[in-house]
Amino acid sequence: MTSCKLKRVYAAPETSDGTRILVDRLWPRGIAKEKARIDLWLKDIAPSDPLRKRFHGKPDDWEAFCEAYAEELEEEAAQAAVEELRDLLRKGPVTLLYAARDESHNNAVALKAWLERNR
Repeated sequence: MTSCKLKRVYAAPETSDGTRILVDRLWPRGIAKEKARIDLWLKDIAPSDPLRKRFHGKPDDWEAFCEAYAEELEEEAAQAAVEELRDLLRKGPVTLLYAARDESHNNAVALKAWLERNR
């Protein structure tokens, strides 16, 4: 399986990004679809609205967020999106896109770590 990169959706697209996948539940504010160059929007792989709201802006609760998000990723609704992402990772480079300002504590970081643990 090819590894994936992480990038803020507001950063300029690069050819080395490969398939660009938005992994947020909400469309990022202030960015046009054409400018973002998003190949796929996997809403179902994003944290649920209650989980997102519960941990938004609380980096001290990072471990609890990761555990709760991992549980959601095991649910049936997310599993189809997980399989689609794994298929794309087998085909070539993938960049997971996110809108959060915090580059260390966001759902894309948690998703990448979960994928690496659950190959």
